[in-house]
Amino acid sequence: MDKNKIHLVVKDYSVSGENFELIQNKEFGFLETHPQPTIEKLPEYYKSEDYISHTDSKRNLFEKIYHLVRRIALNKKLKLINSFKTENKSLLDFGCGTGDFLQTAQKNSWLVTGIEPNEDARNIANKKTNNSVFNSEAFFKLKENTFDVITLWHVLEHLPNLEEHVNILKKLLKPNGVLIIAVPNYKSYDAQFYKQFWAAFDVPRHLWHFNKTSIFKLFSKVSMKVIKTKPMWFDAFYVCLLSEKYKTGKMNFIKAFFNGFISNLKSLSSKEASSLIYIIKNT
Repeated sequence: MDKNKIHLVVKDYSVSGENFELIQNKEFGFLETHPQPTIEKLPEYYKSEDYISHTDSKRNLFEKIYHLVRRIALNKKLKLINSFKTENKSLLDFGCGTGDFLQTAQKNSWLVTGIEPNEDARNIANKKTNNSVFNSEAFFKLKENTFDVITLWHVLEHLPNLEEHVNILKKLLKPNGVLIIAVPNYKSYDAQFYKQFWAAFDVPRHLWHFNKTSIFKLFSKVSMKVIKTKPMWFDAFYVCLLSEKYKTGKMNFIKAFFNGFISNLKSLSSKEASSLIYIIKNT
């Protein structure tokens, strides 16, 4: 590996304490986590009580704030998918976690299917969605041209076989279907500010680290077009809180809120929010 291509060296603060390199991908421009854990070893890096997307726990103020923000975000997500003209409101949520978004969509007349690799999260999700959530293997058996909308909320960065998954996602969409991808943006102000302490790098669980150019290139390769991007304002505050913890050992709510506010403010002109939603059409 050419050391000149190393963008940054980042520590896994959540589980292992190991260091990983972020390497620039020549073809697409995203950063790759190196070395990447094997498929067999990858689940070990998710074994943390702090990985709250796999639980519904509200043990402390931070987790209570997370769930409050998530409730607000759910309504925004529902409004977004309801804005598309669809045939029969068929929705696939890939990496659905504990199923809150699917439950919200299902209550609003969407025909929902979820994919969730984590067994504990999947069991919670199935209780909320009348057993509409399946394991990772089921993803490869879904029928082509089935879904009006497919969503991946902070999931694409976790997928080991990136290009294979992108190809399958395209096939699963109906011809005029919509793919919604939400991922962290390593070109954001908070990423530049915190550098190796930026919590959204989250190595090695995040295998890929995207910017706008890399998303455009990745999906144009399979004849899909990004038609719009939207900022995720709350993500800047959440990421800055964790980044402060990694950098100083404390949450530092005031400093984190300030840095999150500055990041959002700068993104108004730069369009480089901490996390971005990409609305992608099948073409």
